[in-house]
Amino acid sequence: MQQRAIVLAYCGLLLSIIAGAPLASAQRQEQDDEIVTSLTGGRVILHFAKEAILFAAIDQPVEQGAPPPRFVDIDSRHVAILFGAEEWRSPADPKPIRMDRNFQRVSGPDPHAGGYEGDADPDLELMGTQFLEKLRPLVSVLRRKLDFPGDQPFFEMVVIGYGPKNYGPEAWTVEFRITQQLLTTRENYWQTRVLRPRFTQIYPPEKHAPKTLVETTFPAEGQGPTLQTLLEGNDPRFSGFRSDAKMGKALDLILKGQAQKVEPADAAEFLRAAVPLLYPKQQFFAGKMEEQRGFEWILPPQEPVEKANKDDKNRPPEAPSLLKHPEN
Repeated sequence: MQQRAIVLAYCGLLLSIIAGAPLASAQRQEQDDEIVTSLTGGRVILHFAKEAILFAAIDQPVEQGAPPPRFVDIDSRHVAILFGAEEWRSPADPKPIRMDRNFQRVSGPDPHAGGYEGDADPDLELMGTQFLEKLRPLVSVLRRKLDFPGDQPFFEMVVIGYGPKNYGPEAWTVEFRITQQLLTTRENYWQTRVLRPRFTQIYPPEKHAPKTLVETTFPAEGQGPTLQTLLEGNDPRFSGFRSDAKMGKALDLILKGQAQKVEPADAAEFLRAAVPLLYPKQQFFAGKMEEQRGFEWILPPQEPVEKANKDDKNRPPEAPSLLKHPEN
């Protein structure tokens, strides 16, 4: 019932839009313009442990046939997990258009090397603009009125990594919304645009705040309690963790608000054990990010992950990060 409510709230997350020409046109052209996208749903659990970031991305479909969450290697210090309209299909081309494919890794000198100045943050713009430019031509062919909430993200990224100059671990949600304008009432022709992304920092917490597990979902509403909440409530599914010395120690530190003190190996074991207990029928993948060693898989996704197009192994440590929250 709860899952059904989510689908209704999003007015049918499977968006099948025929982008027919505004004037009378041949049926063949209308079919060629058809584009279909299913919004990927799921959640990300983040554990900022001792000198490492651990994460698990769980596939929680809100519509049958939607693709799973996808992974992108952003740069040498950041990775991202994609939700929402991250795959598009057209009858004119049997190969789907995927937002995680053909991504150029962010590289180049840090425009903020001398200090943060100005109204915008070029470090955030570099990453956000790449995905914005990939979305624009896809969204532009949506010419019928969409029954989709304008205040909800159409495409979303969870970005995980490390800031420059010893800033430490960080995580952001990057949300892309769409807007529509009626151009002709006679043909019911709408212009659809994707707006510039909205960045929200979800880690680190405020100074002196407890360091706990962090969780984010897509859609944002109605996805149930977080792992942290269940642990604090002594959920019986995790009672067996106490019988293992390392798992029990990790659990104690998490409950004390000292998740950053958990050893990476123990944090990885904890996630691999906890996620199947909560979501026994759902697919998930898990990874680890370290500031010096970079990214490695704990449990890779079932489908292959395409490597980024550009090798940035010589990228300077001051290269673009996600340090500063932009002005809205």
